[in-house]
Amino acid sequence: MQLGLRKWPEALVTHQKLLRLSRPTVELHCQIAMLHGQLAQPEQAIESYERALRLKPDLAELHCNIGILQGQLGRHADAAESYARALAIKPSLTMAHYNRGTALQALGRWEEAADAYRLSVASQPDHVASHGNLGAVLQAQGDLGGAVASYQRALALGPHPRLHFNLATAYRNQGRLDLAVASFEAALAMQPQYPDAWNNLGEVLRDQGSFDDAVACFERALEQSADTAEAHYNLGTVLVDGGRFDQAISHFRQSALRDWRDRVLLCLYKSNQFHAFGVELQQRLNDAAGHRAPLLANLSAHHAASFGVADACRFCPRPMDFVHHGRIEELAQPGSELLAELIRDVASAEIAARKQGRLHNGEQSAGNLFKRPEPSFRALAALVAGAVSAYREQHAAAACVYASEFPRDVAFSSSWFVKMRTGGHLTSHIHETGWLSGVLYLAMPPRSPGSDEGCIEFSTDGDGYPRQHDNFGVKVVSPAVGDIVLFPSSLFHRTIPFSAASDRICIAFDVAPPT
Repeated sequence: MQLGLRKWPEALVTHQKLLRLSRPTVELHCQIAMLHGQLAQPEQAIESYERALRLKPDLAELHCNIGILQGQLGRHADAAESYARALAIKPSLTMAHYNRGTALQALGRWEEAADAYRLSVASQPDHVASHGNLGAVLQAQGDLGGAVASYQRALALGPHPRLHFNLATAYRNQGRLDLAVASFEAALAMQPQYPDAWNNLGEVLRDQGSFDDAVACFERALEQSADTAEAHYNLGTVLVDGGRFDQAISHFRQSALRDWRDRVLLCLYKSNQFHAFGVELQQRLNDAAGHRAPLLANLSAHHAASFGVADACRFCPRPMDFVHHGRIEELAQPGSELLAELIRDVASAEIAARKQGRLHNGEQSAGNLFKRPEPSFRALAALVAGAVSAYREQHAAAACVYASEFPRDVAFSSSWFVKMRTGGHLTSHIHETGWLSGVLYLAMPPRSPGSDEGCIEFSTDGDGYPRQHDNFGVKVVSPAVGDIVLFPSSLFHRTIPFSAASDRICIAFDVAPPT
């Protein structure tokens, strides 16, 4: 039925009149449901389809139509059930498999969604959207290799900018930065007006150390869409590194993204704007969320120690007390096969280096190491998760937010290896986006008795923060191969330079609450 918009209400009245005056039929109920749909009345459309089904329950397509409308209403669980009913009647209905996958994906039921998409592509192998969505679900599950394969199959069937974009993000998470750049560029070749692709390309170029090119990409994204929050945020972080604090503040405020308020505080503090810093700090601490932010906790603690005032942030007022030095026995035992596999995989895995200015005479891996497919990294992730769980239980009774709200599920928001050569060191920093941070050691250079070379140093001062005195706490941990060190992400730490002619290899990671 082809009707103009102005005719739909009139047609609906006519069909409803017919329904009252004649015997109800499936076709009449469906026509009324379609007209309700055209008039953006999904609830009424569902009711009409359900009346049709009472007359003929075995029409799979009607169950699908109901599922579509339920999805529009955000009732994804109901939609998934409607598609399941359709498939019980007609298992070969490709769109029901696909639509059920989208409903389950919206619910975060990844395994079931993946199964639905697999059934969809089994029914219709050239269904591009099913391959693409399967890739997205696999990526959400951490199966980056499977995600890449699904995106590639989708692209072989029908190139699309979004598919190139998604493939690029999977490559980036794998640490394959050159391939990520190529895929983002492929997306932009097809769709130059793509702010998110420009922004993400800028992030990868930044990770590769091409800072000027990265800035150009962030600016290109903002030229196309001035409210691209990620581009404002990323540009702010680059400007901070360049000491252009007032400009960075402007971009952080425009981003209103994640920890932007704390990034503004960082800029105010580093530029010695202490009065403005104090005002905004108090505003942040009036909000309970401020006491869950490692960067804010770090700034508040440093300011309190420097100016001799009370630290009002409750995240982790005594972070040195939470530095834990332990060991992973499976790595520490002589002739450890896992240790040998890890060192081999660190050396040979196809992982790009991530450039960063704090690391000297060394390289850092890109991507999330614990989400890679190598069995050694997966095995290590499980061992580290056990150590983190034990650490959480050890500090469960501590009177601070860090302990009381410690993430119950150990999810590694990031993980990477760091290889240093002679003279290698990492300057003082914190992990702003973590909650707990940790590092475990695969190889350590020899050091003479009493030397701290190659050790990890913790402090309540660092990163060039302005200070009124030099009386800040310092703690040095001397790790050996197989050791693990856990600590609050708000605590400054650095690697002390070493002179031995051998490598220092460690794997670092962050655990953070779900976002």
